[in-house]
This record gives sequence, C-alpha cells and structure tokens, in this order.
Amino acid sequence: MKKIVSILKNKEIMNRLLFTLLILFIFRIGAQITVPGVKLGDDLNQYLSQNNALSLMNLLGGGTLQTFSIFALGVSPYITAQIIIQLLSTDVLPAMTELKRQGQYGRKKIEMATRYLTLLLGAVQAYGIIRTMENSDYITFVTADNEWLTYIYIVLVMMAGSMLVMWLGDQISVKGIGNGISMIIFAGIVSSLPRQISTAFSKWVLQTVGMGDNAQIAGVFQFVLYVVMYLLIISFVTFVELSQRKIPVQHSGKGGGQTQSMARASFLPIKINSAGVIPVIFASSLMMAPQVIVAFIDPNLSTAGWLDVFNTSKWVQMGGTGWYMPWGLIIYIVLTIAFTFFYANMQINPEQIAENFQKSGSYIPGIKPGNETERYVRKVLNRVTVIGALALAFIAALPPILTLSGAFGNDSSLALGGTGLIIVVGVALELNNQIDGLLAGKSFDEVVAGGGR
Repeated sequence: MKKIVSILKNKEIMNRLLFTLLILFIFRIGAQITVPGVKLGDDLNQYLSQNNALSLMNLLGGGTLQTFSIFALGVSPYITAQIIIQLLSTDVLPAMTELKRQGQYGRKKIEMATRYLTLLLGAVQAYGIIRTMENSDYITFVTADNEWLTYIYIVLVMMAGSMLVMWLGDQISVKGIGNGISMIIFAGIVSSLPRQISTAFSKWVLQTVGMGDNAQIAGVFQFVLYVVMYLLIISFVTFVELSQRKIPVQHSGKGGGQTQSMARASFLPIKINSAGVIPVIFASSLMMAPQVIVAFIDPNLSTAGWLDVFNTSKWVQMGGTGWYMPWGLIIYIVLTIAFTFFYANMQINPEQIAENFQKSGSYIPGIKPGNETERYVRKVLNRVTVIGALALAFIAALPPILTLSGAFGNDSSLALGGTGLIIVVGVALELNNQIDGLLAGKSFDEVVAGGGR
C-alpha cells in the first residue's frame, strides 16, 4: 500500500503510466479494425485457440489475428528479425560482429538492419498467413476482381500496421514505462485473461445450475481448483524467473579494510532462465515455417496431412499402425531446450566474462584467471540452464499437453501455462524493477535536496 501511495505522489511515474495507457488504448482500438476487404469466417477463433502454428502469433499480437486487424502481424516479424540479427552478430557474419563492437554508431546501424529485415519478414509472414487462412475458409475476400492486386493490398496494409505497432512500442520505451514492445505484448495477453476466467466460470458453475446439488458442488470445486492451479503455475513461473546461481567474486584492487558483508555482496549472478522467452518464440517460429513455405510453393497443400507433424496439439498416426505420437509437441520441446542452451550462452559469454575479470583484476576464489575461469563459468551456466530449459519447456508445453489429454474437452482455450504466462510474469517483474528504480531515484534526490538546505 505504501508503494502505491509513493507511485501516486510521483509525478514522473504517473505521467509515464498515463502515456503508456494512452498508447495501449490506441493499440487496442487498432486491434479491433479488420483489414478492409476481408470477411472473417465463423471458425477462426476456434482455430486460433488450438495451439497451432498461428496461435503464438495471435498471442504475441494481443489477439489481433483473430479479428484479422490492421495490426494482425503485431510485433512477431520484429521479434524474429531481432533474433536473426543477434545470431548473425555472434561471429557468424563478420560485418555484423564489427558493427556490434562500434558502440552507439554500431547499435544504430544494427537497429536499421533489424527494421529492414522486419519489413521483409513481415511481407513473407503476411502472405503465408493470408494463403493459409484463405484456403481453410477462415477468411474470404469481399472483392476479388484482381486476385494478385488484392493480395498486394492486404500485405501492404498488414506491413504498415506492423510498422505502426513498432513505432507505438518505441514511444512507450522513450516516454512511457517499461520496454515498449514487451508492454504491447503484455497488454494483449492480459486482456484475454478475464475472458479465460469467465469461460471457466461459465463452464463449471453457470452451466451446472439446475443440474442438482452434487453437480453444482462439483462444478464450484472444479472452478476453485482451476483458479488455484493457475495461481500455483504463476508462482512457479515467478520462482523460475527470479532464481539465480550466485558465483562469488573478489576484487584484488580493493583494500584490506573490506568487511565480510561487503565481500559477500560481490558476486556474479547467473539466472536459471538466462534466455527468457526467446527460445519458445524462436521454436514456435520454426514450427510455423513449413506451413508458410508450403503456402508459397502450392497453396493447395496448406491443408496436407503431413503438416500435422508440426502441430503441437495433434496426435499423428504411425503409418498404418494403430499407434499415435504427438510429434509436433516432441519437436517443439526439443527445439525449446536446444535454443535455451544456445541463447543462454549468447546472453552470458563465459569467454568474455573471463576476459573482463582479468582486465578489472577480479577473480573467482579458488579458480585461476583466464581459461580456467572461462571453463568454470561455462560449467555453472550449463548446469543451471539444464533446470531452466526443462522448466521453460514444461511451462511452454503445458497447454498442448492438456489439450492432447482432453482435460478441458474441446475447449483448449482453458489450458493453463504457456508462452503467454512466461511473458506476463517476465514483463511484470521488469516493470516492478523499473518503478522501484524511479522511486529510489526520487528518494535520493529528496535526500540530496534536504542535505543542501
């Protein structure tokens, strides 16, 4: 309560919050404007709630794909472009690696390259989505006098919408609070949570009215259990996001008067989930790639049965036998774990850490500087990443697992966990840290001002 009062009294934080809410309000208005010339099919919402290839894009866009709005692409092309540019900057493309080392100038060039790549990926994704959804009758064109001109028009509208979403995100980052792109994704996901809870309440409580006392008690119990499980999963995700392994570090440049408490305060933190949600997004993008490629080669093949291998919520029959395997889910889990290790080693570079320790005169007690320090940090990173990768894969795979098990019948929208929950918790923690930083800055200014008087 004290923190809320402090936020309300802080003029800078309130201005930033109001500006952020204004931008998010504009985004939600645009999310409801369907692309002109497109008519939505009746089964589109049901299709996008089945944890298929396009469900993640709908999630990252804040539900914009289910209305096929002008913001239907959301920030998905930008996120994918960022991941690709980061991969190219890790000694894969020497020119990009050199730009990364050139400070502010290099960052501006890399950001420009990211935006150009976003346009390219946006065009590819838009066309793939249009062809896939059109062939399945989830959307139809109102006017189709010239088919190719219609495609070009809709692709351009969707690309323009994606760039506008990027601009809105930049405004939040500069004048609002939190990371703009993350806040737009956060707002879209949070907006769907009340609908999910109300659907569960209707399914287990309202629909059991008049069916007898036993049925009503069972329904209320199921709903309460559902809410409790939701809170437990949120707690688990928060625990994973906050967990870290602290490697003690000492600094040879400090004097001998250093106290024991100060020595304990010096450590290298390695998060259990250093990669964040990026591995899940990248794995999902790869799972969606075959469908997009097929839409380019032959749109009639976009409904082919073999594409079910990349659907995380379908059982695939093994040849002519009676055996079924969830190949899409298995591939998804393997990709998520693999990318978690890969991206964690990108985010925390043991070689660079060892080099920086030598330059600053820091060292890990009992570990020799140089190669031995690098090996030790890499070993610790890989060990904690095992836990993080398994936890991330479990949370991300929970919705398709529940869908495949039939736990919620045909309503897969009630499935718990998933990428959305990881994003919501991560952004909420980041937002809380930024607010704490702004409040701490104000308190420091007040102390300085008081001392000056």
